[in-house]
Amino acid sequence: MNNKTRINRLFASTGKCFDVAIDHGFFNELSFLSGIEDMNKAIEIIVAAAPDAIQLTVGQAEILQRIPGKQKPSLVLRTDVANVYGNVLPSYLFSRTIEEPVEQALRLDAACVVVNLLLLPNQPELFRQCIDNICRLKPSCDRFGMPLMIEPLVMQPQSSAPPATEGGKKGGGGYMVDGDIKKILPLVRQARELGADIIKADPCTDVGEYHKIVEIAGVPVLPRGGGRAPDREIFSRTVELIKQGAKGIVYGRNVIQHANPKRMTEAFMAIVHRGASVDEAMKIVTDRIPGIPSSADGERS
Repeated sequence: MNNKTRINRLFASTGKCFDVAIDHGFFNELSFLSGIEDMNKAIEIIVAAAPDAIQLTVGQAEILQRIPGKQKPSLVLRTDVANVYGNVLPSYLFSRTIEEPVEQALRLDAACVVVNLLLLPNQPELFRQCIDNICRLKPSCDRFGMPLMIEPLVMQPQSSAPPATEGGKKGGGGYMVDGDIKKILPLVRQARELGADIIKADPCTDVGEYHKIVEIAGVPVLPRGGGRAPDREIFSRTVELIKQGAKGIVYGRNVIQHANPKRMTEAFMAIVHRGASVDEAMKIVTDRIPGIPSSADGERS
């Protein structure tokens, strides 16, 4: 089996993919657990909304794969764990992959594996570890026909990141996104040079420039959602990202921390696959939440 076979499981007939990330518990950060305290319930709700894929860890993937039926979302397996997301960064930062990641992905019937390429200011050793992880993973992916998704993340200095909150609305430590496109472009290109089949990248500060990221990647780009944002804001960003050439999205907290994760998933699927407008996406969500007027554009958690 070549990797194109599994890539076809991820991307719908529209050529796009919505991957719901529920792998946050891997990173030992309390604020990331909001909305996924009960993983069985969280996964059940998202599966019912039928996204293209769900991103999970090796310890939780079996919850998805024990669900009967052939229509469930594909599995994207998170293969690496890092300690860079806390409010206070530890004295030693690391990123390492699970053992035999591709073999474990095959046993779990994954359609793709994902690994980080972290770029934090003044942390060259962490960056080297990420390069090592990718260089070890790529030959196994090629050997077994497993698509490799690389997540190049440019992060702000710790001093510029506001403290994390338990609701996950702000990031701490090195977590805050650095939207400088001049930093994002070379890291995205490096991810491609290292063998990425799919790239999961942050939006840039000016979303209207995202086509530059898509162009320099040369493979399908799926922007990530990051921290929780108001509904209208995240829908507006998503609509623009798709217009800029993104082949889908990978969102987590903007789904799982929402008052109605199922309808939020359906709204994003409408944007990604049917070209729904912001107002149409808002209608999908607000028409089904009692007490929320259809014109609502505020954040709900």
